[in-house]
Amino acid sequence: MGIGVNYLNDALATFKNYKKLADKSFAQISDEEFFKVIDAESNSIAVMVKHIANNLKSRWTDFLTTDGEKPSRNRDSEFELYEDDTRQNLVEKWENGWETTFASIESLTVEDLQKTITIRGQNHTVIEAINRSVTHCAYHVGEIVFLAKHLRSSNWQTLSVPRGKTAAFNEFLINKEDKGNRFDAPQEFIESQK
Repeated sequence: MGIGVNYLNDALATFKNYKKLADKSFAQISDEEFFKVIDAESNSIAVMVKHIANNLKSRWTDFLTTDGEKPSRNRDSEFELYEDDTRQNLVEKWENGWETTFASIESLTVEDLQKTITIRGQNHTVIEAINRSVTHCAYHVGEIVFLAKHLRSSNWQTLSVPRGKTAAFNEFLINKEDKGNRFDAPQEFIESQK
């Protein structure tokens, strides 16, 4: 397997991991917490979900053939919530944005990595565009996880290696027969400790 295939597989796995972290955060919070704004300059989890969903849909629809900033996208409106922005509707848009992303990446070939696409009229190699999208998602998913953890406080169920368990986690990894997906290892470790 060549480096291009490895890169595409890793990019897809990384996107899926970030989605999973956010989804596991959503599962721990109430509707009230989903929409909670902690101060005037902060975004709620609902707003971040709306923004990521619309960003992914815009960037990954017709990825190789149209500008990543679609004319139909109104980015500024993503940071406002309207009457029809229920949790259910926002999560449906979220799922659609991620499905569009996964399908687009799965359709890419190694040869596509040499191509150039545009985002807001600026040229990006396909690799640059993928990296841009991954880092954008990582930034906002980190915010989602942090805010959900803050809102749940002592009721938060960790998504990573629990405090004080690094040595045990490292031992778990070394002795693990099926190395599997590296992103799943922390959750597998947590389950093994129950």
